[in-house]
Amino acid sequence: MNSSSEVNVSSSFSNRDTASTAVAKNVIVVALGIIINYINGTLIHTFRKHQVFNSNPRYILFIHLVINDMTQLAISTLLHIIIYTVYTITLPVCTVLLMIAVTATFNTPLNLASMAVECYVAVCIPLRHSQICTVKRTYVLIGLIWVASSLSILPDLLVLLATEPLGFLRSKVLCARDFVFRSSISLRKRNASHILCLVVVWLTLIYTYFRILFAAKGATANSRKARNTILLHGFQLLLCMLTYVRPMFEQALLFLMPEKYSDIRFACYVIVQILPRFVSPVVYGLRDQTFRSYVRRYLLCTVNLRQPAGTCDQVQ
Repeated sequence: MNSSSEVNVSSSFSNRDTASTAVAKNVIVVALGIIINYINGTLIHTFRKHQVFNSNPRYILFIHLVINDMTQLAISTLLHIIIYTVYTITLPVCTVLLMIAVTATFNTPLNLASMAVECYVAVCIPLRHSQICTVKRTYVLIGLIWVASSLSILPDLLVLLATEPLGFLRSKVLCARDFVFRSSISLRKRNASHILCLVVVWLTLIYTYFRILFAAKGATANSRKARNTILLHGFQLLLCMLTYVRPMFEQALLFLMPEKYSDIRFACYVIVQILPRFVSPVVYGLRDQTFRSYVRRYLLCTVNLRQPAGTCDQVQ
């Protein structure tokens, strides 16, 4: 999954690029990462500052999604830079980075399913929403999401320790999942867990969408907004699935333009790994009128003349 649990960084970048091209590509990656994580960091700051958000299960799930995006993007950018500088790193360090990235990115579809269920409860069972969707239960749900996501990578670690020779465990490797968790058992398990996760999430999105669609108050503005939100969840889930078609798409382009090998791999990396991280803050944060009214002051660091210079305006 693009959110998918994979941090795909290709050695071809460093092997085929000139020094100036390598610098340019890394500047692009780092600049995009800083911009996106600045926006995401502003969303998190807004969430922390105002009780109206951190006491609402909907916004708690949204911020959890943003934190996952920031984590995945930071590690993906770090690994991309490592490819161009030191090329390989020790396997224990690489394993820790991959496990964090895989766990965080696997959270994305599960978080989207949880947000869809919250929309369903708010529209179809409004009288029980405050009882079912409490802040405490939301944090418990987030904990369960992390546990479920951890189970997608912990078996790979056990297989690695059980099947690989000691020399490999002490070696330096190209830090990508396929180079570290290279056992056929891990590959089959990974494919099975991805398919199971996506099937469960898609069924959840479809079920909640049609239940809201046929709800008694389906013509209300809240119902329409909830349906549109679930459709956006579906769109983001499609982005999560880009990793499945990425190898085939890359091979087709490489067949047509083999001389553009490095550029094609870099473009696919940016499209699959970086740009989707921009979806959450735009679609869910800036689209929400309440959140937008608060966040734009922090995002632009609006100065309040009644406060000391250099401080951002505090929304009361």
